[in-house]
Amino acid sequence: MTSHRKHLVRDFNFFITCYICKGYLIKPTTVTECLHTFCKSCIVQHFEDSNDCPKCGIQVHETNPLEMLRLDNTLEEVIFKLVPGLRKKEQLQEIEFWRRNKSKESPDEDGPICKKARLDEDDDVRCDRDYHRSDPQIAICLDCLRNNGQMGENIVKGLLKKFIRCSTRVTVGTIKKFLSLKLKLPSSYELDVLCNGEIMGKDHTMEFIYMTRWRLRGENAYPMVLEYRPRIDFG
Repeated sequence: MTSHRKHLVRDFNFFITCYICKGYLIKPTTVTECLHTFCKSCIVQHFEDSNDCPKCGIQVHETNPLEMLRLDNTLEEVIFKLVPGLRKKEQLQEIEFWRRNKSKESPDEDGPICKKARLDEDDDVRCDRDYHRSDPQIAICLDCLRNNGQMGENIVKGLLKKFIRCSTRVTVGTIKKFLSLKLKLPSSYELDVLCNGEIMGKDHTMEFIYMTRWRLRGENAYPMVLEYRPRIDFG
C-alpha cells in the first residue's frame, strides 16, 4: 500500500517567497533576462536605484530595466491556493491603502483606484468567471497626440468619449486594440501609447504605469492621462 506524504506550506517557501522582502510573493513579477521572480513592488523599488538583478547581479537593462519585467499571474494563483487567507488579506490591505491615500481635495471620491471587497468563497469563485470586474478600477483619459510629424496622424480624429474606467490589470496592448477598434484604423497603422511623453511597453499594466510613470498627485492626480499617436507600421 502506497503511503502519501503530506507537504507543509513551508516546504515550498523557497519557490514562493521574495528574495528581497522574504515574504510571500505578492503580484509575482519575473525578470525576463534571468527569470528570477520578486514581489512587483519590491523589484520596481529596487530598479529605482539599480539596473542589476538583486539575486544574481546580472545587468537587466542598460537604461530601463522596468521594460524587462513580466507579471506571472499563474504563479500568483498557485500561491493564493497554497497559502490560506493570503488573497483576502491582500485585498483588504489594498482597500485600506487606497482609503488612506485617496485625494484630500475630493473626500467623496474613492480615488483613482477603487475596489469592491468580495469576502466570501462563493464570490471568489464567481470572480474567476467574471473576468476583471472585481479588480481595482482606474479612470483614464485617452488623448490624441497631434503635431508630432508622424505619417498617419491625419487619419486619427480622436475619440468622442475619451474617458474610460477599466481594470488596473489592463495592459497597454489591450488599450491599443481598444483604440484601433474605436478609431477603425487600417491594419497598416500602429499606435504608440505614451504617459508623460514616454512610450509605454505593450505589457505594462495600468497599475504599473500609475505607480511608476504618472507623476501628478493631489487634485490633478486623476484621471490618469494617456496619449496615443498613429504611425505607419513598415514591418
